[in-house]
Amino acid sequence: MPDVVLWAIPAFVLLLALEAVSYRLRPDGDGPGFAGRDTATSLAMGVGSLGWDLLWSVPIAVANGLLFGWLYDLTPWTVPVTWQWIVVAVFVTDFFYYFSHRAHHRVRVLWASHVVHHSSRHYNLATALRQPWTNFTGWIFYVPMAVMGFHPAVMAFSYGVNLVYQFWIHTERIDKLPRPFEYVFNTPSHHRVHHGSQGSYLDRNYGGIVILWDRLFGTFTPETERVVYGLTKNIDTFNPLRVAFHEYVSIARNVMSASSWRGRIGYVFGEPGWKPAAKAGE
Repeated sequence: MPDVVLWAIPAFVLLLALEAVSYRLRPDGDGPGFAGRDTATSLAMGVGSLGWDLLWSVPIAVANGLLFGWLYDLTPWTVPVTWQWIVVAVFVTDFFYYFSHRAHHRVRVLWASHVVHHSSRHYNLATALRQPWTNFTGWIFYVPMAVMGFHPAVMAFSYGVNLVYQFWIHTERIDKLPRPFEYVFNTPSHHRVHHGSQGSYLDRNYGGIVILWDRLFGTFTPETERVVYGLTKNIDTFNPLRVAFHEYVSIARNVMSASSWRGRIGYVFGEPGWKPAAKAGE
C-alpha cells in the first residue's frame, strides 16, 4: 500500500510556507508564531527523524514484519483488504494510538523519545515535524490489530494516515471549529491543549484523529485559556543532538545516582519526574 507520509511531504511544505506567510501578513502580537532558530531545529529534527528511521527501519521492519506477519498467519480469521475495512482499520489504529500516546507520556523511558515533540515553546506546523529519532517504542501497542486479523500492510497504511492527519492540527491560525466536529475529531484547539505546559493542560487530549477516546477515558480538557507551550522544565537548546537525546542522558544520570534497584527501575519505568520517597528525617 502507498506510503502516505512520503506522498504528503509536498503538502507539508506548501502548508508550512502558507502558515509562515500568514504570520507575515497578519502577525499575532500575543502568540509565539515562528522563531528562526526554533523552526530550524524543528525542521532538523524532522529531517533527522527520516534518517534515523532508515537506520532503525531495517531491523524493526524485519522484526515487526516477522511478528505481525506470524500473528496474521496464525489468526484463524482475517479482515478483508477493502476500502471499507481500511477505513475501519484507520479508526482501530487510532484507538490503539491513544493508549500508545498516553503511555509515552506516563512511562519515562517512553517519554524520553516523545519529549522531543513537546520541546518547542512555539506551536506551528514546523512543530509537527519535530519528531524523535528513536521511533522504536510504539509498535507493541498495535500487536492486537494483527491478532484481530488486519493485514500488516493495512496496519502500516493506517498508521501513516494517523500521522498525516495530525500535521494540520499543529497551528494557532485555526480557531475552534463547528461544535459537532470539535466533539468527535481532534482539532487544533484540542491539540494546543495537549502541548500545554501549565498544570490544567498537562497530560490531556491524547487522541490522534478522534477525540472521543479522551472523552471516554477521562483525559479530555477543552481549550479555555491561552496555552503556554513547551515543557515544565524547558531544555533551552537548539542543538538537535541534545534535543533528541537529553532525556535519555538524564535517565542514565539518575540511574547511576540511585542507591537501590527500586530507584533504578523507578527512574526508567516510573512517570516522568518520579523520585524515590524521602526517608524519615530527610
